[in-house]
Amino acid sequence: MSGLLDRYVLRETVQAWLVVTVVLLLILVTNQFATVVGDAAADKLPRDAIFRVMGLTSVQYLTILVPVGLFLAIMLALARLYHDSEMAAMMACGVGPTDLYRPVLLLAGVLAVLVGVLAIVVSPAAVREVKVLAEEAKRAATLGLLEPGRFLSFNNGEAVLYAEAVTPDDHLHRVFVQRRVGPRTEVIIADEAWARTTPGKDARVLTFARGRRYEGVPGQPQFRVIEFAEHGIPYALQPRAGGTLPPEARSSLALYRSGTADDLAELHWRIGVPLTLFVLAIIAVPLARTEPRKGRFSGLAPAVLLYVVYANLLAAGKGWLERGQLPAWAGLWWVHALFLLVAGGMLAVQQGWWARLRFRRQRP
Repeated sequence: MSGLLDRYVLRETVQAWLVVTVVLLLILVTNQFATVVGDAAADKLPRDAIFRVMGLTSVQYLTILVPVGLFLAIMLALARLYHDSEMAAMMACGVGPTDLYRPVLLLAGVLAVLVGVLAIVVSPAAVREVKVLAEEAKRAATLGLLEPGRFLSFNNGEAVLYAEAVTPDDHLHRVFVQRRVGPRTEVIIADEAWARTTPGKDARVLTFARGRRYEGVPGQPQFRVIEFAEHGIPYALQPRAGGTLPPEARSSLALYRSGTADDLAELHWRIGVPLTLFVLAIIAVPLARTEPRKGRFSGLAPAVLLYVVYANLLAAGKGWLERGQLPAWAGLWWVHALFLLVAGGMLAVQQGWWARLRFRRQRP
């Protein structure tokens, strides 16, 4: 009988978890899609990498949504059983609240492995990949940042470009360019211009069509004027950003070897993700208990409030670790332990353990 009931509770919880997680993920991805499209339009991201960035972002969201989804799924699944008096029938068969932990912790164990891999390995790699895509787009988008009627500095500040119009195919019309080459100054005026990438080099070539080029040294009367049908000048792409990656983009092994306050705080945060999932699963079981006459969603408000307090304490603890206000050995363990005590207290009250203990103490 217990195996049959375990499978039934597990099936109800898995179904609720899938629905909750998919709905929350769709909401977040829909909101993020507008931001990613805007960044692509502003040449902050490659336009052909929109869906790739969305996929990488979704991986980062899952590290948060999987624990939250499980927490709400347990609440919804067990609340339905209480509301429909199915839990009362189970209890009549000898199934108590502690027996519900068998299917719940089985699911939590599987999801903890999944979310642990996401938080410790996959998510940092996704952050690095998005950072690389944004950097490459920034390097290659020099002319894409040009707005008609405004001057743009490029080639590391050695040249200034102006165009009256920019067509959707990134062709510039009625173009003016001034650049310095040693002591000389060059001015180019052309009807049209466009850029092309030099294969295998961190440079591009800006090609002009139907124009004139003026060369000379400022203050001297000798200037050379050249008319051309087509003329190209190379310019360097922005250099790749150097320096170390932010903690959220570094590998967990690199964070451990670094030992700095910021890196250890990020490492404790990643390790705490699967622990958070377990703690939320344990809390959800006593928190889901409702009277049959009450609504199925009557326990969601205190559950959400409890999760907000939990998440804020974790965020505050991470900030204290980064600022050195907490020792590294303390990490975020104290937050998880505190809420495990809360879950144990709720379970003790519901099971009558606390009342029996008080009764024994009051006996002569």
